Amino acid sequence: MARRRYQKGTILFSERRQVWLGRYREDVIQADGTTVRTRPQIVLGTKKELPTQRLAARKLDEVLSRINAFSYQPTRIATVAEFAKRFREEVLAKRKPSTIVSANSHFEAHILPQLGKLRLDQIGPENQQIFINSLDGASRKTVLNILSTLSAMLTTAKNWGYSTREVELKRLVLPDRNSYVAPHFTRSQVESILGLAQDPWRTLFIVLAMTGMRAGEILGLQWGDIDFDHSCIHIRRSAWYGKVQSTKSKTSSAPITLPEALASVLSAFKSEWKPNGQGFLFTTRNGRPPSSNKVVEYQLWPILDALNIPRCGLHAFRHSVASFIVDAGYSPEVAQQQLRHSNARTTLRYVHLRGGITEQAMTDVSNSLKLDAVGRGIGKGSSYIQ
Repeated sequence: MARRRYQKGTILFSERRQVWLGRYREDVIQADGTTVRTRPQIVLGTKKELPTQRLAARKLDEVLSRINAFSYQPTRIATVAEFAKRFREEVLAKRKPSTIVSANSHFEAHILPQLGKLRLDQIGPENQQIFINSLDGASRKTVLNILSTLSAMLTTAKNWGYSTREVELKRLVLPDRNSYVAPHFTRSQVESILGLAQDPWRTLFIVLAMTGMRAGEILGLQWGDIDFDHSCIHIRRSAWYGKVQSTKSKTSSAPITLPEALASVLSAFKSEWKPNGQGFLFTTRNGRPPSSNKVVEYQLWPILDALNIPRCGLHAFRHSVASFIVDAGYSPEVAQQQLRHSNARTTLRYVHLRGGITEQAMTDVSNSLKLDAVGRGIGKGSSYIQ
């Protein structure tokens, strides 16, 4: 089918809806591979947003710029709801169980209700910003997680030949970063927790406090991952609600150091350990890894309540390890390597310095300055101005 020449489209105004409409012609590739000429009609904006027809025409010109481009080729068209169905069945279903649950929640609660009826090629910066604004009250991190799901779908659509736009964070206004401080423990709190905990959970808490492993990583730990000969622990899998899945990222699978003190704890634990089919260190009665939320609710929280420590999750141990490393005089880069973060800025959010360390640091800095040399370059009362 031959493509038409440069087109300007048609501007219409709906008195009932008080909106400007734009109509134009576009060649679309059908599911069976055939190309048909369609005449889409889209909403350009309200009368308040676009007071004159000329402004509405300029808005339509922006839409038509893709079709009027010299390199234009017929593309595949779909609404967000239509493509989301394929994406969830053919792409998302092959991801980790935890990713599937999280992404499906984003689709059902936010993406489909707000964007489902729009065509993929209408999800540009403007509609993306409107979508972000509809998430009023959500934290910056939550908004970024939802946008990540939307971005994955739009990128897949583009790779499959659909007419679409991608998410460009630099063009969007996101919620401000808040001053939230993630839960973490002091050394004395960790020691108190270990003093009240009973095995096997005491050993689990010790491993977390000495390695900074993620909850899913320690619950997926098997004895074959503990390399006593080379003093390291291999991170080969993660467990989520009793199901084994891959690690969070390629960086996450890097082995970590097995300190001598921890090796002794694990050796003693192994001598009392009850075997299970796959050799998991920590299991439920049916031999499967427990859910982290159950460990928190039934094992960690009772101890925190007894110690008057605010309730939090197992991730608090990970934050604590980052702080302990920096408190000991090592650089944040060392903490980054131990926690296996791909981004150093992520590690910095995990570092919570103990009380008094900044005071001591600034005392050392001030003592190093030769204050008696200050002011000697200019005589007393001088009005010299450089």
